[in-house]
Amino acid sequence: MTVKPGKQMIVRIVGVMLALIIALSAVSVWRLVNIMIVNGEKYQNAASEQQLYDSLITAPRGDIYDRNMQTLATSSTAWTVYITPNGIRKLDDAAEKELVRKTIAENLSRILDVDYDKVYADTDKNSYYVIVKKKIEKTVADEIRQFLSDYEDLGLVKYVGLDETTKRYYPNDSLASVVLGFVGSDDQGLSGIESYYDNTLTGIAGRVVAAKNAAGTDMRLTYESVEEATQGNSLVLTLDSYIQYTAEKYLEAAIAEHLVAERGTAVVMNVKTGAILAMAVKGDYNPNEPFVLSASDNQLVEAVENEEERQKLQSELMNRQWRNKAVSDTYEPGSVFKVITAAIAIEENLINKNNTFYCNGHATVAGQGYDCHKKSGHGSQSLMQAISNSCNPAFITIGQLVGKSSFSKYFKAFGFAEKTGIDLPGEAMSTYHSEEKMGPVELSSCSFGQSFNITPVQLLSAISACVNGGYLVQPHLVEKTLDENGKIVKAASTGYKRQVISETTSNTMRELMEFVAENGAKNSLVAGYNIGAKTGTSQKLSKILSTGDSYLYIGSCVTVAPIDDPEIAVFVMLDEPKGDKYYGGIISAPVNSKIMGDVLPYLGYEASYTEEEYKSLTVSVPETVDNSLSEAKGKISAAKLEYQVVGSGDTVIRQLPEAGNQVLIGGVVILYTEETEEKTATVPNLVGLTATQVNKAAASAGINVEFSGNTTSPGLKSYKQSVEAGQAVSAGTIVTVYFRDDSAVDG
Repeated sequence: MTVKPGKQMIVRIVGVMLALIIALSAVSVWRLVNIMIVNGEKYQNAASEQQLYDSLITAPRGDIYDRNMQTLATSSTAWTVYITPNGIRKLDDAAEKELVRKTIAENLSRILDVDYDKVYADTDKNSYYVIVKKKIEKTVADEIRQFLSDYEDLGLVKYVGLDETTKRYYPNDSLASVVLGFVGSDDQGLSGIESYYDNTLTGIAGRVVAAKNAAGTDMRLTYESVEEATQGNSLVLTLDSYIQYTAEKYLEAAIAEHLVAERGTAVVMNVKTGAILAMAVKGDYNPNEPFVLSASDNQLVEAVENEEERQKLQSELMNRQWRNKAVSDTYEPGSVFKVITAAIAIEENLINKNNTFYCNGHATVAGQGYDCHKKSGHGSQSLMQAISNSCNPAFITIGQLVGKSSFSKYFKAFGFAEKTGIDLPGEAMSTYHSEEKMGPVELSSCSFGQSFNITPVQLLSAISACVNGGYLVQPHLVEKTLDENGKIVKAASTGYKRQVISETTSNTMRELMEFVAENGAKNSLVAGYNIGAKTGTSQKLSKILSTGDSYLYIGSCVTVAPIDDPEIAVFVMLDEPKGDKYYGGIISAPVNSKIMGDVLPYLGYEASYTEEEYKSLTVSVPETVDNSLSEAKGKISAAKLEYQVVGSGDTVIRQLPEAGNQVLIGGVVILYTEETEEKTATVPNLVGLTATQVNKAAASAGINVEFSGNTTSPGLKSYKQSVEAGQAVSAGTIVTVYFRDDSAVDG
């Protein structure tokens, strides 16, 4: 017999069912709320990651140009190679999966020069996107594409891809490298202009969002959204590539000649605007390969056996090659600073150029003794003679006349107590005696440029103020900023910071510096131009005390031109020369002369030569090959050169020196008119002779000479020749003969 449920049981059953329904509904609602609201963003992102390919488009970095719009830094197209491991992991066939992994690892490691084991391991990562290598060139990218095409049957294009990006490129290699700096792997500026103006040069990245399949391969034809990248702004620098090249060339040669241990710097600046036309530092580096040491530095690293010490030295040398010595390093200026001391005293009406100072070779202040470089003393001398003689006792006297209060006031006014604010990172701060801590001894040493440290760019700015009418300028490297369409968005200000000395005092300082160039710093002279100069030699006292090495000097020189209305200033400093000469007037002044000698005519300043200077001029040898003999003779004579004919033909088939070489006016060109044995000459001894004597000896021997250094000062003799005496050479060969005033001293 069937028992029917009672009403009470039915109510219970319905109640339980309703409770279950309500409970299940509550759980479902809670799950939906959790998925859609609480963790909605999380699951949305996960779904998008599985369904969409999202990639940034690298924004091209702005270009960097010199003042003539020659490219110094630019960004070119490059590619990032990536793999999609999740696509490989989803392959069902184990053998096929292994073949794909090995094929990818073998070929990518070979083409990209990366580790096989790492690439192989990356192919099994739980990821849709793993970078194998960034910033590869087009030729390498093409190899990758060819590899994928060769293995089309494996469908590797689903697992290996190329993303277009940009790579920073410096077309002139190491030219101005410490100024330009370099960028990191993500195009961020790490040093130099690249770092200081990183925000300006960096563009706005774009974005690509595209659909992708279950294997993780993008399907841009199915869905794609693109936000284009915006290029960064470009910079036009005040640097001039030719002037920069000139400064680097002569600086590097001087460093090699004088065995300079701690590098050197040369800076060329417009004294009226503060525009830096060149800023050279050698040993530098190639910003295309900023983490590669020079061969000599690499030898030092390899010689260290201990791994930890080797890595430490490598890091130190790497940072040294990146360091801008003109801005980030301070030094004791030595006698170059006497220009500043003189300007202060003249401005304060304490002395004038007719005042006399007596030097007996020694001075004592508050019990502290000071020697003059001339032990017997200079005797009675005018201010002009005192600064040309670089007499320390005279400038100690001048410093005491000025007093610590006025000295400190002008020290600050000339900008030595603050950073210049030049637009480069890492500018160093000077160290000096405050007025409160300056006694008569400190004042004495400061008056001739010792016991305080400043940067080269600080000194050059102050010297500029001494000759430009008295105005302290703002040294700067960026002339203007351009947008992606080449429109100027910002231009540099060329206004003065302040007036430090009067026009009258500035006129006197120009007279003093011209007198120094003609009578003291003779190695800085430039044929055909009137310049002003001051040299300096300082000891590295703190390093001497810490190392015990007493032969630690810095030789420097500053020149300004044209002296009647200066526009260009050149500063050269050589740190720790290890050769037999260390005075700035001997090792640095010739570099100033060579730089000025190239820069002034390049900038359009016409030379005016004395008769003696004219004899030392060089001319370019004209091209005469394939010319008739009569035509060739006419060209040689027109160039103010002599000729010798070898052979009996009517046409020139060869000449020595070849066209384009520079030889002295009156030099000889050998014209060959038929194939014959080459005419030879024996190089005579050209050392220890005056310029006139060198000319006569060279002409007698049948060779040409080129002069280097000061050849116009009376009595100066040569100290070196580029080809040894007694060597047999082709007739007409050019031999460089070097001159300098070895009596130059800096106090």
